[in-house]
Amino acid sequence: MIDRSTVDKIYAAANIVEVVSDFVSLKKKGINYQACCPFHNEKTPSFVVSPAKGVFKCFGCGKGGNAVTFVMEHEGMSYVEALKYVAKKYGIEVQERELSPEEVRRNDDRESMMIVNGYATDWFRKTLTNTDEGRNIGLSYFRERGFSDATIEKFRLGYCPTSGDAFTQAALAAGYKEEFLIGTGLSGKRESDGQYYDRFFGRVIFPVHSVSGRVVAFGGRTLRTDKKVAKYINSPESEIYHKSNVLYGLFFAKKAIAQEDNCILVEGYTDVISMHQSGVENVVASSGTSLTTEQIRLIGRFTRNVTVIYDGDAAGIHASLRGIDMILREGMNVRVVPLPDGEDPDSFARSHSAAQVREYIRTNEEDFIAFKTRSLLTGSEHDPIKRAELISDIVASIAEVPDPIMRSLYTKETAAKMGMDFQLLTSEVARKRISHGSDEQTRTFIRNQQGQQRYEQHRIETLTDMHGISAGSSMDELEKELVKYLIKYGHRNFKYKEGKTFIELNVASIIINDLEANGLTFRNPQYRALYDTYVELYNERMESSEDKDPTTFEEIGLHHFTNHPDPEVCNVAVDILTDNDNYVMSKMWQKFDVVIESELDRLAEDVPRAVILYKSKAIESIIDSLQEQLKDENLPDEELLDITHRIAALNRERMSIARKLSRLIL
Repeated sequence: MIDRSTVDKIYAAANIVEVVSDFVSLKKKGINYQACCPFHNEKTPSFVVSPAKGVFKCFGCGKGGNAVTFVMEHEGMSYVEALKYVAKKYGIEVQERELSPEEVRRNDDRESMMIVNGYATDWFRKTLTNTDEGRNIGLSYFRERGFSDATIEKFRLGYCPTSGDAFTQAALAAGYKEEFLIGTGLSGKRESDGQYYDRFFGRVIFPVHSVSGRVVAFGGRTLRTDKKVAKYINSPESEIYHKSNVLYGLFFAKKAIAQEDNCILVEGYTDVISMHQSGVENVVASSGTSLTTEQIRLIGRFTRNVTVIYDGDAAGIHASLRGIDMILREGMNVRVVPLPDGEDPDSFARSHSAAQVREYIRTNEEDFIAFKTRSLLTGSEHDPIKRAELISDIVASIAEVPDPIMRSLYTKETAAKMGMDFQLLTSEVARKRISHGSDEQTRTFIRNQQGQQRYEQHRIETLTDMHGISAGSSMDELEKELVKYLIKYGHRNFKYKEGKTFIELNVASIIINDLEANGLTFRNPQYRALYDTYVELYNERMESSEDKDPTTFEEIGLHHFTNHPDPEVCNVAVDILTDNDNYVMSKMWQKFDVVIESELDRLAEDVPRAVILYKSKAIESIIDSLQEQLKDENLPDEELLDITHRIAALNRERMSIARKLSRLIL
């Protein structure tokens, strides 16, 4: 466990913008920052980070929280893991103790596999530099590739010896369990004789990092010339590694990608490493697998611009052509850079400086239309069949573009280059989209947008017509409403009409005193935790106050709630603080010229009504419970009479509340 003082220090140091920026490319908008949400696929940014409140909120999928819960959600970490991650970012020392056997057993498989991978990374690195075999074979290979010691250290490159089971035996001797060694794919066990073997024996090792920098997998390259042996093998799919969701080098490249607003996509491990070593760091690779939609969306968190650099051979061109359509389909901008004959990104980066590489990219990059025309039409310019096939191929790519304006521009460019009629090409693009179902998707999207607008307009009318909550609200809704008034406006005062005079009341004192006097306790555990936290801080303030006047106490900081040690409570606090936020609604209000009272303007009306409604609901619940007790045929007469009197008294109180509520509403 991490002690509370250290947790508080971590939260105090954590800058929500800095933490989220490690994973998402944020753009400043007013006092907040925006991005496309990393938790669901979207084209229009609805993910907002508020540095003032120290929280994030997606108005599309609803996820929200603070810096620590963002890391938890994004990286699949536990609360303690996320705290340690943020602590490490800000140089905060976290005292760790050796786990007890019971704690080890409780540790889930995913974390155990991460730990095994961490051990393996260190073991492979030490084997590379501290053993004769590692230095003579592995280190020699890396140096032949031109990798410096600093680069080898940066990418944590390693070597697995040829003995067959050296790593596995070392890991078992160090106390790592067989199930996790096999689960990560680091080790195997033969059915024939039950002997262990190392998956990567006799190979140099390329660790594969997640966006946050944890090693989730490995790639191994053989140094043997035997063509029957696979040149590269990779870790298998596991609980911690899904190859379609990982880009090699992204952990090292994400900052440069965001700064350059561009991501260079290459094919292999050595391509990435050589480009980084040359000084061009906004480079990633698809980890030796075919490019996937998930990988493209991962890039989309940091930039909408992709430059593809693949080998100049037939296989490289084919991979480029396939990747182009996938990138276009995700609404991103794609450029292609052809390399000189016989060059690949690895060799080109090793023979050129960073400035030369950037200049070559700048002067040689081309859009997908020029690339396809050059690649597919070379030597067949006067062949009408080849030209028709090329035009059909380009049209298919244009049809993938979701933005209608970009589709139109690409169509005009193709018509001009190929000497085709613009209207004819436009019709062909439309036909392709219909055949792929894209037009139906577009119509569905438009219907959804129109429905959303009608919903938002309905909310405007509802807010204008009847503020706050109604008598039909559930206990959960009422508890949420009361907590909202406390943490957002507890320090505020309002004028309340009592008969013919107005008296000044404080929001927190009205809610707390009324609930405490009636012995009412929240049922929802998250709302109860927030309420209890507020009451504790409120009482501390009142006790330290000289005049004990509730209308003069200072605001309680929101960080007490958004940084609550329970992540679920924290997320609820963020939801409450961003509920009815003007993020989307303000645009709609401006569009329709609708003026709506703020919550602050309605405190005198809404707070008393919320308290009264909650008491009414609570009384109803108590009456229901007492009536259930009356069904007991064995109930003593004395107790039966007592329950009957209590129900009668509660009903009188409920009638009194109903009259008060009626006056408030009218």
